[in-house]
Amino acid sequence: MSNGATNGKRRVVVTGLGAVTPLGNDVRSTWQGFASGRSGVRRIAAFDPSRLNSQMAGEVRGFEPSRVLDRKEARRTDRYAQLALVATREAMDDAGLPERLEGRLAEETGVIIGSGLGGSATLFDQIAVNATRGPDRLSPFFVPMAIANIAAGQAAISFGALGPNWASVSACATSGHALGEAAETIIRGDAEVMLAGGAEAPIVEGLVGGFAAMRALSTHNDDPEGACRPFDTARDGFVIAEGAAALVLEELGHAERRGARILAELIGYGASADGYHITSPAPGGAGAVRAARRAIEKAGISPDEVDHVNAHATGTDEGDVSELNGYRTLFGDHAPNVSITAAKSAIGHTLGAAGAIGSVEAILALREGCVPPTLNLTDPDPAVSELDCTPLRPRSRPMDVALVNAFGFGGHNTTLVYRRWED
Repeated sequence: MSNGATNGKRRVVVTGLGAVTPLGNDVRSTWQGFASGRSGVRRIAAFDPSRLNSQMAGEVRGFEPSRVLDRKEARRTDRYAQLALVATREAMDDAGLPERLEGRLAEETGVIIGSGLGGSATLFDQIAVNATRGPDRLSPFFVPMAIANIAAGQAAISFGALGPNWASVSACATSGHALGEAAETIIRGDAEVMLAGGAEAPIVEGLVGGFAAMRALSTHNDDPEGACRPFDTARDGFVIAEGAAALVLEELGHAERRGARILAELIGYGASADGYHITSPAPGGAGAVRAARRAIEKAGISPDEVDHVNAHATGTDEGDVSELNGYRTLFGDHAPNVSITAAKSAIGHTLGAAGAIGSVEAILALREGCVPPTLNLTDPDPAVSELDCTPLRPRSRPMDVALVNAFGFGGHNTTLVYRRWED
C-alpha cells in the first residue's frame, strides 16, 4: 500500500540515490559519515593554500571516474562533471535502471543536473593559458568543459536519456531547483523518470580566494574539522567544499509497474526570491519562509507534520540567525519538536550540490530513523534557544516528513518536502 495524499495529481517517488562527497565516494560511506558524526574537512590538498587566509575545504579524496569515463574522456571532462556522472550512475544502479536506456524508457527519461559554477578548474586553467601562452594555445575542449550545463548533457549522452534536459544555475540553491523542477516535469507529464541533482568542484585557488575576499569563509585554519560551526557562537564563515549527488525521481505508477524499490516520496517543492540583497538573506528569513510554506501547501500537509529539517546552515553570522528565526515563524509552537541538522558542519558547503546532498541525507534519515548531528555546536548561539539543532551526537527517533532547504546568493530560496515510504 502506498502512502501520502494524491491531491489529484501524478505522484513523484525517489527510486535511486547517488553521492560523491568529502565523506565518501558513494551513498553508503557518505551516510555512515553523516550518521556517525565524522568530519570530511581537511587542509586543502589540491593546491598549496598558504597564500589564502582560509586554507581548508571539504575535498573528495580518492575519486576515480573510470566507472563512467575512460582516460581520454576524463581528460576532456571537468571534475565537476566527472563527479556528477559518477553520482548519477550510482543513482541509476540503485534504482535498477540499465547501463544504457533504450526505447520508450529512454524517451521518457529526462535530466536536470545543475552547478552553481560549472567547470571552475577548467576556466581558471584556460584563462592562465590565454594570459601566458596566447589564445592559439587554448584547448578546443575549453568551452564544453567549462559550461555549467555540460554535466546534464553528458549524462544524457552517457546513459541514453532522451527526455527534457537542462541545467539549473542558482548558486547554492541550484540542486534544490533541479530536484523541484524535475519533480514538476514528471507531475505535468513531460517525463516518467528524471535524473536530477547537482555537482560542484570549486577547490581552485582563485575561487577560494574570491570567497575569502568577501569574508565569507572560516579562518579557523588551526582546526579544519572544527572550522564549520553552524549555529555556534564561534562561527566565522563557511568552509568551501566539492561534491555531487543525484536522485532518480519517478512517477509512482511507472515505478510500481517495473517493480522498483521506492525510497521516499517527494511531496512538495517551493521556490521564492528574497528581492533584498545579493548576499545577505531577507530579515527574519522571510523569503525562505515563503518557499517553505509553498512547499508544505503543495505537499498537502501542515507544518506540524514536519519531523526533520536538513538546514541550509552554512555557518555565517547573518544566515544562520535568519534561518533559525524563519523556523520559528514557520513552525510556531511545533518548532521545538523538529530535529534540525546542519549537514555542512561535516562536509563544508558544496554550493550548487548542497540541496541534492541534503536530500540524500534527509531521505536516509527518514528511512533509518536517525538524525545526524550538527558537528562543532559546543556553544549554541542564543538564537538557537529552544530549537533542537542536534548538537554533536546523532539521535534516534521515528520520522515521517523532512524538509530540505537550499538558499543561494542573489536571494534564491528552495524547499523540498520528502515523506518516508512504507510498503
